[in-house]
Amino acid sequence: MRFTAQQRLDDGVLEREFTLGEIPGILWTPGSTSAPVPLILLGHPPLGLRKMYPRLVARARHAAADGFAAATIELPGSGDRPRWAAAEQARADLRRAMEAGGPVSDDIVDALVLPLVDRAVPEWRAALDALLSLPEIGGPVGYSGGVISVGIRLAVVEPRLTAAVLFAGSLVPRTMFEEARQVTIPLHVLLQWDDEGNDRQAALDLFDAFGSKEKTLHANMGGHTGVPQFAGQDAAAFFARHLR
Repeated sequence: MRFTAQQRLDDGVLEREFTLGEIPGILWTPGSTSAPVPLILLGHPPLGLRKMYPRLVARARHAAADGFAAATIELPGSGDRPRWAAAEQARADLRRAMEAGGPVSDDIVDALVLPLVDRAVPEWRAALDALLSLPEIGGPVGYSGGVISVGIRLAVVEPRLTAAVLFAGSLVPRTMFEEARQVTIPLHVLLQWDDEGNDRQAALDLFDAFGSKEKTLHANMGGHTGVPQFAGQDAAAFFARHLR
């Protein structure tokens, strides 16, 4: 891990950009800490860190106010990272299917999501190795948001992950339902009841599939961008219970 830039935000949070090989990322740490702090990995959709930055930094500042570090990395094929043809084709197929108003086939979902999961999860684990080597970060570790299938795979294969907040979405390959049954860490799942891009029943079926003994579904009325502020507060309280 190589730090490439840093700035102190107006609330005292230290923001540092880094690279891990060819992977860009950002680390935020609380303004003043006397001991190593827990870490929240901030997932996000594959829209690029530059586009997602305002939302990511807001989440990171809330995490820092609760005494947590937060970090994120650029997803494969997003932002300034090299594109790969299969992913671009899958995205084009998805756009055509949605514009036509028809169902999105399993083949399209698999082609769009599974290669991303296969590439992203090892990168998240490598980033976690590097982050936990820093003296100011000591764990435990949580995962928040992003592509839900990435969160599922991480929860299955990464033993250092203690708890996760997942954002419900319907583009979940059928094979991920089998992986969801292997998830055992505490989960807090956010669902927007009227999300125009989400199959509500698929999201409910996925929640039912999770093998965790402690799992909470926080459902609110409204569309994809209408998540109420108190939903974020409840997610923060969830991390406070499990990461402190």
